[in-house]
Amino acid sequence: MAEAAYFGAREVPLADKQTLVDDVFHSVARRYDLMNDLMSFGLHRLWKDALATAVDPAKTRPFVLLDLAGGTGDVAFRVMAADGQQTQATVCDINADMLAVGRERAAKLSRGDAVTFIEANAEALPFPDRSFDAVTIAFGIRNVPRIEAALGEAFRVLKLGGRFLCLEFSAVDVPGLDRLYELYASAVIPALGRVVVGDAESYRYLVESIRRFPKPDDFAAMLRAAGFARVSYRLLTGGIVALHSGWRL
Repeated sequence: MAEAAYFGAREVPLADKQTLVDDVFHSVARRYDLMNDLMSFGLHRLWKDALATAVDPAKTRPFVLLDLAGGTGDVAFRVMAADGQQTQATVCDINADMLAVGRERAAKLSRGDAVTFIEANAEALPFPDRSFDAVTIAFGIRNVPRIEAALGEAFRVLKLGGRFLCLEFSAVDVPGLDRLYELYASAVIPALGRVVVGDAESYRYLVESIRRFPKPDDFAAMLRAAGFARVSYRLLTGGIVALHSGWRL
């Protein structure tokens, strides 16, 4: 029997999930960052700033970053700005439309010399072992069909002493806020998607993918199983988001 995976609330063949996810991001690429602002009331900027701060690129020269599922360049540009534009970044995404947005942003910021955009699958990265000082992924790991494979690849391409940082939605742990957040996610986010992007279904999928993502302790266990050491996580904004960390030692 073929392996299965969840695409939103639907169970689909594992081999089909990536194509379905690609279709979602083809649909939303041009307004992806705008929707992030609207959906989070701008909080995604603070969450990504926390990720960029944790990367701490100034500790190593030259610093080489790999940002997975980061097609629009948002995280890479933040890390580069925090580092006085000295970081060399590679943005890797499986979706060509998202990468096209990132390349346009890089050109406008005149940062094309410091950031490279690569179309590739996080489950099979086209990079040598021990190539990067840090690997980041923000709000992308839950869309990977084989999360364990992507974590294994992130571990493989990290240098010894390198750090993996993952920003992902989590389980709200504040009584009252959890019910309010669930109502907002179920009703408001798809409606925003319909108005802003003309696509409510893609945002229904994104909401359901958040519900099905492993809880923080379970994801931490997945990081340890992939080989990471000193695994930890920090909950942000009442548990709406978790910042996960693991080291290759």
